[in-house]
Amino acid sequence: MRRAFMFRSTETIEEESGVSQRKFTLNEIRSLQEALSSDPKNAKLRLREGEYQFTLAKAIGEMQLGLTFPDVKDVIRKMSGDKATEDMQVVRKIQTILKKMEKSDVVRILPKKRPWELQRYMLLSFKFQDAENNTVILGTEQQIKQSQEALQSAMKQLGPSLNARNMNVVRIVALGAALLASYGGVLWSLSQSAIISLVFIPALCAAAVAAVALGRVLGKVKGVKSVDA
Repeated sequence: MRRAFMFRSTETIEEESGVSQRKFTLNEIRSLQEALSSDPKNAKLRLREGEYQFTLAKAIGEMQLGLTFPDVKDVIRKMSGDKATEDMQVVRKIQTILKKMEKSDVVRILPKKRPWELQRYMLLSFKFQDAENNTVILGTEQQIKQSQEALQSAMKQLGPSLNARNMNVVRIVALGAALLASYGGVLWSLSQSAIISLVFIPALCAAAVAAVALGRVLGKVKGVKSVDA
C-alpha cells in the first residue's frame, strides 16, 4: 500500500520538528553558495511532481533555503509529521531513494559530524534538467536571493570565530615548538658529564611555562568545540 505524503510549511517544520540550526563549516558554506548560484544541472532521473523523487527534492530544498541541512527524519517529518519518523520501513525506503538521488546528481550526502548521527542531505542546485528533459525549479528567484543574503549574514558572524581558531592554531604550533626546544635543552644538559645549570634551569622553567600555556590554549579550543557542538 502506497503511503501518501503531504507537504507542510517551512514554519510548521521549524516549530514542530525542533530542527536545530548548526554552525556551518567552510565546506558547507561553499556548497550552499554553489547550490544557490548554480545553473540548471542535469539529473539522471525523472523529477515529476507528485512522485517521491520530486517530493523529497522539494522538501530538502525548502529546508536548505532556510539554511538547514536535513537528515532523513527531518525530511520525513516535513512531509508527513513526527509519527512517520518512527516507522523504520518508511525511513529505510526514503534513505534508499535518497541514495539513488545522490547517484543521479540531485543531492549530496554530507559528512557526519559524529558517528552516531544520521546522514544529512543537500541539493546540488535549485534548478534541474531531469531525465525527460523537463526543467525543474525548486526555489524561486526571491527565495534564493533571501537565502543568499541570510548566508552572507551567517558568514559575517562566522568570520571572528574563524580568526580566533586560526590564532589558536598559531599559538599551539608556537608553544609546541617552544616546549620541544626547551625539553631538548633539558635533555642535552642532563646528558653532559656535569649538569650545566645555566642551561638546565632556564630550559626547565621555559618548558614548564610552555606546557602550562599550551594546556590552557588546548583547554580553550576544547571548550569552543563543545559549545559549537
